[in-house]
Amino acid sequence: MKGLILFSNGMEDNEALGTIAYLRRSGVIIESVSLEEGIHVLTQYQQTVHADMNYTNVSLDDYDFLVIPGGGYVKRVIDQDTRIKEIIKDFHQEGKLIAAICAGPRFLGRLGLLDGLDFTCFPGSEIDMPKGNYLRLSKVVSTERIITARSAGAVVEFAAEIVKKIQGFVEAKSLIDNILY
Repeated sequence: MKGLILFSNGMEDNEALGTIAYLRRSGVIIESVSLEEGIHVLTQYQQTVHADMNYTNVSLDDYDFLVIPGGGYVKRVIDQDTRIKEIIKDFHQEGKLIAAICAGPRFLGRLGLLDGLDFTCFPGSEIDMPKGNYLRLSKVVSTERIITARSAGAVVEFAAEIVKKIQGFVEAKSLIDNILY
C-alpha cells in the first residue's frame, strides 16, 4: 500500500514531517504532494521542505490512502482551495483510507464525511462538523475508513493508527515499542 500526504504552505511541521517519519519507520510507503506552485513548501514554523511532486504531476489512482496534516494553512485555504476537496472526494469515493490531524478534519467536515461518525480534531475546529460526534478528549479516533487526531501532540498515536489500519496491530505496536514511547 502506498500513501499520499498533502503539503501546503503553513502546514504544521510535526503533523506532516513526523507522520511521514513514523510511517516510513514502519516500512509504509508515503509520498508528498505540494499544493503550491512548485515543490517547495514553507511550514508553519518556517522550515522549507520539498515535496516529492507537485499536484499537477500526481495520479491519485496510484495511492491507497491519504494523510491531511493540520496547521495555519487550513484556515487560509478551506474556503478557497478546491484541489484539496477534490483530492479528498476522490479518495472517499474510491473507498480509500483518509487520515486527518488537528485542523485537517475540517476539510472532511465541510464535505459531510464525518456526519454521523465519531471524530476528534483541534479544539475549535469541530465547528465544521456539526453532524458528527466530537470526542474532544480523544487523541485519535478511528472508524472504518477515516482516522482523525487531535493535534501535533498525538502524532505518534496518529501514525500508529495508520500503520494499524494498513499493516495490522503487531506492526503498530512495534512502531510504538521501537521508539520507546
